[in-house]
Amino acid sequence: MNLLRAASTISLFTLVSRVTGLAREVVVASMFGAGAAMDAFNVAFRIPNLLRRLFGEGAFTQAFVPVLAHTRTLEGDAATQRLIDSVATILFWVLLVTCIVGVIAAPLVVLLMASGLARFDQAVVMTRWMFPYIGLISLVSLSAGVLNTWKRFAVPAATPVLLNVAFIVGALGLGPMFGRHGIEPVYALAIGVMLGGVLQLAIQFPALARIGCLPRIGWRLGAVRAALGHPGVRRVLRQMAPALLGVSVAQLSVLINTQIASRQGVGAVSWLGYADRLMEFPTALLGVALGSVLIPQLAAARAKDDHEAFSGLLDWGLRLVLLLALPCAVALLVFPRALVASLFHRGAFDAHAVQMTALALMGYGCGLLGLIGVKILAPGFYARQDLRTPVRIAVIVLILTQLMNLLFVPRLGHAGLALSVGLGAVINAGWLFVGLRRGGWYQPVAGWLGFAARVVFASALLGLLLHLAERSIDWTGLGSEAARVGWLAACLGGAALVYFGALLATGIRLRSFMRRA
Repeated sequence: MNLLRAASTISLFTLVSRVTGLAREVVVASMFGAGAAMDAFNVAFRIPNLLRRLFGEGAFTQAFVPVLAHTRTLEGDAATQRLIDSVATILFWVLLVTCIVGVIAAPLVVLLMASGLARFDQAVVMTRWMFPYIGLISLVSLSAGVLNTWKRFAVPAATPVLLNVAFIVGALGLGPMFGRHGIEPVYALAIGVMLGGVLQLAIQFPALARIGCLPRIGWRLGAVRAALGHPGVRRVLRQMAPALLGVSVAQLSVLINTQIASRQGVGAVSWLGYADRLMEFPTALLGVALGSVLIPQLAAARAKDDHEAFSGLLDWGLRLVLLLALPCAVALLVFPRALVASLFHRGAFDAHAVQMTALALMGYGCGLLGLIGVKILAPGFYARQDLRTPVRIAVIVLILTQLMNLLFVPRLGHAGLALSVGLGAVINAGWLFVGLRRGGWYQPVAGWLGFAARVVFASALLGLLLHLAERSIDWTGLGSEAARVGWLAACLGGAALVYFGALLATGIRLRSFMRRA
């Protein structure tokens, strides 16, 4: 299996997901803007997403995928199926209880998340409607872990498209109808989320059936007890304990930041939310794609005790991060207003919202390399079933992030929150890198200094071109949406040609990143 081709497959489907995600945000921004109703929705939607990091793609995936890959490598497919069935049984019942408690305790959950909301009651209603989404999306994460281990990357990468489509259907189809009947239109987005969750889970069944790994959930008490007694489940649970702590630390930071943002004035939560959506473009295309490919491969290399392959995989991933993430980070720092205005400046999303969102985007952009780097470096620990080291680092980074909030928020407002998150990610990635080096698990391949110098040079040329475009064009003053989009495409296309042309001229060949598992 060619790893770059596998990562490219994930990136291609992720690109489709992010394009539809941007279309979703364009529709939502135009219809609902960045006011009190959207603040309420963003908080309500953030709650199941927060828990998804605990039960879904966060702690659970970090603990489950290495154990799954190890079991398949050493014990075969029959033992692996028994592990999948047992894990699915325990996960299902835990999620069911969590959803019931969440719906009942929604007012307390919203109070802890964002007590300064102008429309607190609306956030509670939408939290109750959307809380079951955590159950649906966590089962999707179980499926993705299995499919990625079997090197079936397409379905997990394409699944988020369905949520975006359901969002758009909810906004355009149900929103106006709700308004005509005196119902708050933003509630249509909550219905769209639940529809998206159902569709995302439904598409997993055929893909799992094709590889003969459809989980069988135990419905009786005896089956649950048997699942708890499975040695693989116990290993996953042992690994999840530190992973839960680590992910909880990260989500505690999200909770604190949301609470602070809710007190920065109407719109602050939404400005940060729109900036975060734009950040998801490069983090998903690069970090998620590379991480999804690397975790099973690193776990397999570790199971075979192949230190050279383990280190080589990390080096390959880090070089791709620098090659592709650095120019993206530069673009976010020098070209933010153009990006935000071209995508969102229409309808209820006014010029002030453009400026505030652009400031938040710059703050996040300072940490883009760190945000993506963590998704490459942390799997180096997960594959070795060492989750304690990333947790210790995450706890310290949380403290440092909140100290930075004390420094930046009084001066920069909501943008200070984004800057603290970005710088915290850089510290996190740097610490993980040092840990892998000191542990002897990663040895850089020769030629890094020259490679980095050429990437920095090409990124500087790209940044200069985009900076001139940002300063020369009145992006919010352009009267035509077609003109904004046309100028944006021309600027980004020209910058890409300059960047890759400079790489080619200095001797970097993308073909050299082809790597087989």
